[in-house]
Amino acid sequence: MAVPILFLLLGLSNFIGCVANGFPSSSSSSETTMHTNNWAVLVCTSRFWFNYRHMANTLSLYRTVKRLGIPDERIILMLADDMACNARNKYPAQVFNNENHKLNLYGDNVEVDYRGYEVTVENFLRVLTGRHETAVPRSKRLLSDEGSHILLYMTGHGGDEFLKFQDSEELQSHDLADAVKQMKEKRRFKELLIMVDTCQAATLFSQLQSPGVLAVGSSKKGENSYSHHLDSDVGVSVVDRFTYYTLAFFEKLNMYDNASLISLFKSYNPNLLMSTAYYRTDLYQRRLEEVPVTNFFGSVMETIHTDSAYKALPRKRSGRDNIKMSPDESVNKGERKLTEKSDELDQISNVKPECPFTRFRSSFNSKLEKIENVDSLMNYGLLMMLPLLVVSTWLS
Repeated sequence: MAVPILFLLLGLSNFIGCVANGFPSSSSSSETTMHTNNWAVLVCTSRFWFNYRHMANTLSLYRTVKRLGIPDERIILMLADDMACNARNKYPAQVFNNENHKLNLYGDNVEVDYRGYEVTVENFLRVLTGRHETAVPRSKRLLSDEGSHILLYMTGHGGDEFLKFQDSEELQSHDLADAVKQMKEKRRFKELLIMVDTCQAATLFSQLQSPGVLAVGSSKKGENSYSHHLDSDVGVSVVDRFTYYTLAFFEKLNMYDNASLISLFKSYNPNLLMSTAYYRTDLYQRRLEEVPVTNFFGSVMETIHTDSAYKALPRKRSGRDNIKMSPDESVNKGERKLTEKSDELDQISNVKPECPFTRFRSSFNSKLEKIENVDSLMNYGLLMMLPLLVVSTWLS
C-alpha cells in the first residue's frame, strides 16, 4: 500500500511543479515596452544671492522643455532659493539669464513643486524612488512608469563624486546610483537622461550601473565649470556656460524637429565651455544618432495600437430610404432576417453541454492561477501527504 501512495506523492509534486513553471514571470523585461510619455525633474541645489545663475539655469531648462511640449503636470521643479523675491534683486519677481533683460524666466506660468528648505537630499531621493509619505500630493510626485523617458537636470556646486545641497549636505555618487537602481527595479522609467552642470560633473556618474541610463556632464574630473557672463545691473553672473550653450542649441529647434542627441553632444565646444563636456553611453542600448533630443526634452504623442483594422459604425438609414423601398425588397429583407434567426437557433441547438470534468478542471486551473507562491503550495502539499505515507508504511 505504501508504494501507490509514494507514486501519488511524486505525481502531485510533479503536477504542482508543472503548474509553477507555467506561470508568467513577474520580472519580465521592459525592453519591449513602448515609449509612451516624457517627464522632467529639474533641480537647483544652491542657496544665496551669489548663486543666482543656478536658479536661472534651472528656470531656463524649465522654459525649454515646456516650449518643446512637456506639460507642467509632468515636470518636477525644485528651487533651493527664491532669487526673484530676494531683497537684493533690482527687478522684483523677475529672473533673467541674459543681460538684455528681454526674457523674464520667472513669469506668470511657473509652477514650483519644491522650494527653499524643501529641496533636500532626502526629498530628492524620495521623488526619484517614489517613496513618499501619504500626505505628499500628486503634484509633487514623479508618477512615471515603465514607458517613461525621464530627463534629470541638476545644477549647483559639486566636486569629486558629490553635489552640494543648500550648502549644508551632499548627494554622493553612490546615492544617485542606488536611487536609479531602485527606479529601474520598480519600472519607473524606460530610459533616463541625467544632465549635470557643476564642477567635476562626470564623477557623479561613476557608480551608475543600471541599463537604459545616459549621462552628460559639464566637466570631467579635476575640471571646473564656469559662468558665462556677468549682468552689471543684477550684480552677479546670470547663467553658466554649459547651460548657456545647451539653451543656444535648443532655441533653434521646435517640438517637430528631429535633431539627434549626438548633435547636441557634439555642439559642446571645449574652448567655449572652458571645460570638457563628458557623456557616458555604455549603459545606453541605442545609437545616439538615432535618438531625437525630443525623446527627453520634448513631448511624445500617445499612440494606441490595435490588433485589427478600424471598423466604422454602421450608418443609420434615413426615413427617405425606407419610404423608397419597394414591397418586394421589404419582403426579401424580412425573409433574410428569418433565415438569420433560424441559423442562430440551429447554432445554439448544436452547442454541446460542457463536460462536468472539463468544468471542474477549468475552475481548478483558475484557482491555481490566483496563487502567488506556488513553492509554498507544493511544500504544504508534501507535508500533508507525509502522515499518510507513515501510516501506510506502518500498516504494511
